Amino acid sequence: MQDMTRVLDVAASVPTTPLDPGTVVDGSPAAGSRALAAVAGVEVGVWEMTPGAATDVEVDEVFVVLSGSGTVSFDDGERVDLGPGSVVRLRAGEHTTWVVRETIRKIYVA
Repeated sequence: MQDMTRVLDVAASVPTTPLDPGTVVDGSPAAGSRALAAVAGVEVGVWEMTPGAATDVEVDEVFVVLSGSGTVSFDDGERVDLGPGSVVRLRAGEHTTWVVRETIRKIYVA
């Protein structure tokens, strides 16, 4: 029998709420996250954002996109296309703009 305490349910529902209108650039995106585990003081979780565009100020994080599509643009001009399998490193304090075409679900380590 499999030890269920070792299985992280990345398919679990993620509660989302509308984003702060001051950060919304286009549409009516909502976002939310669900912590899955803490490992040596680092959080592992699932995050989701629905279609639309919004700005954010990042924390130190590495993430892998599980589903969906979009782009994340950085103030320095770099733009990263996001889709299943994309792996991205975010640094604390970076200003980003997220444009989500199809609801993005990612697993993050922060």
